[in-house]
Amino acid sequence: MPRSALNLPEIDPTPIFEIFRGSYATELLAAAVAHLSVFSHLKGGALSFDALREKTGLAPRPAVVLFTALRAMGLLATNSKGDFELTALAREHLVPGGDFDVSGYLGLAADAPGVKEMVERLKSNGPAHAKDDKGAAFIFREGLESAMEKESSARHLTLALAGRAKNCAPALARRVTLSGSKVLLDIGGGTGIYSIACLQKNPTLRAIVWDRPEVLKVAAEMAAEHGVSDRLECRSGDMFADAVPAGVDSILLSNILHDWDVPQCRELIQKCVAALPAGGRLLVHDVFLNDALDGPLPIALYSAALFTLTEGRAYSAAEYRGWLREAGLTTKEIVPTLVHCGVLEGVK
Repeated sequence: MPRSALNLPEIDPTPIFEIFRGSYATELLAAAVAHLSVFSHLKGGALSFDALREKTGLAPRPAVVLFTALRAMGLLATNSKGDFELTALAREHLVPGGDFDVSGYLGLAADAPGVKEMVERLKSNGPAHAKDDKGAAFIFREGLESAMEKESSARHLTLALAGRAKNCAPALARRVTLSGSKVLLDIGGGTGIYSIACLQKNPTLRAIVWDRPEVLKVAAEMAAEHGVSDRLECRSGDMFADAVPAGVDSILLSNILHDWDVPQCRELIQKCVAALPAGGRLLVHDVFLNDALDGPLPIALYSAALFTLTEGRAYSAAEYRGWLREAGLTTKEIVPTLVHCGVLEGVK
């Protein structure tokens, strides 16, 4: 009997992911205190985003990652002009030389491997590449050696990433209406579990999982196990270099855009929208920072994880809506799934 991809977990696994990502709080805070002197720079008064990032030597992407996390921790705030300033907590306890300063204590972690690696990532504004023969872990870009191009590492990473996806997929399929769609394109779909859940929920729907060849071997196996091989096509391609498959009326970008910087996000969204017919739908399934870029803390820490492993970060709903509307879409309200994720839909 085929497996079901529509069964929701009895217990929400979100707390496990929050605990797992907690180490990024230590690394970001120690980096800010012991290596980048963020709190010392603000001792004399508020600074604009650009002024603070220039003092810390950071490019815009790492600056957003770090400052968002520090705001979510309650250590930075913004004034009426939008400039950064210290909170009362930070002013009393993180300005060097203060009566109750604890920055020296936090500095004991300054040389910890994770902290030093985070500092390197923040200063270089580049993802961590594996130090062995696996290449870049989670992303594929022409000219960059990628683990997703090698059979053993592609299988391992694809199945590992499916750990979260198989929890979120049934919620997505149940809460997003695809009854009017004929063909769903799942870009960078990995195991295809999101498409599989949608196919099982919508018996007349067909789907295309568009990914790298080694990844698609896993997707084909999953489609067979779930009894949807006759309605799921595994198509190899490069989402930036190749044309979007024709004949699709819904496109899913599930946890894809957060792997890329702003120019690539806008490029991919515009490419997807150009391929959709009138009335077609683009579904962005991802995590969402607050529009003010001040949290929530679990998403800010996940953003740090994304930053160290990819060329992207977490984005706010406002950022996504701006890109969707720029491309000519009308946006809807976010529909929550699981593990901090939700679906933002745009209609052409």
